[in-house]
Amino acid sequence: MNSSKIISHFRKFIELSSQDEKELDKFFKSKIFSKKEHLLLEGSRCKYHYFVLTGCLRLYYINEKGIDQTIQFAIEDWWLTDYNAFSHQSNANFSIQAVEKTEVIILDHKDQEELLLKFPKLERYFRLLYQKAYAASQFRIKYLFNYSREDIYHHFNDNFPEFTNRIPQNLLASFLNMTPEYLSEIKAKKRKK
Repeated sequence: MNSSKIISHFRKFIELSSQDEKELDKFFKSKIFSKKEHLLLEGSRCKYHYFVLTGCLRLYYINEKGIDQTIQFAIEDWWLTDYNAFSHQSNANFSIQAVEKTEVIILDHKDQEELLLKFPKLERYFRLLYQKAYAASQFRIKYLFNYSREDIYHHFNDNFPEFTNRIPQNLLASFLNMTPEYLSEIKAKKRKK
């Protein structure tokens, strides 16, 4: 398997020797998932951490009204899993689905633990990623509490056009906590301006 993309991503955060790169390769396996295929189902054991090589994934759950609620998306160079379930090797509280045909690198829990022991500098890599992700989650919560749905959409669209241009409207609406119809109204208003 060619792991050059994930190695390049590591290099954005940490230094790696050519020997490190050769040894890292054995930890990674790639897999392709079809559009709408599930990588993880709520209630099943969460075994893997996924790095997106190409495509897009979403993390979601079904709420008490039977409606799926998207929590997070992951595009190229992003990691995704049900973090609590993965850490504890327990059953998932969320599902992960391919939004489009997606190729991922799969890292199982045992291999990730071994990887971090063998390459301590990857602890730094994951810490930096988790800090960025946690900060983004805090801002998302702030926007959900303090801004109108219209402001939330415009902020998201202005800051993350790579998502709004490729994610189906019903999934984007789910992520932004609004109906697809209301999202259409907001988009129509913006076009008139």
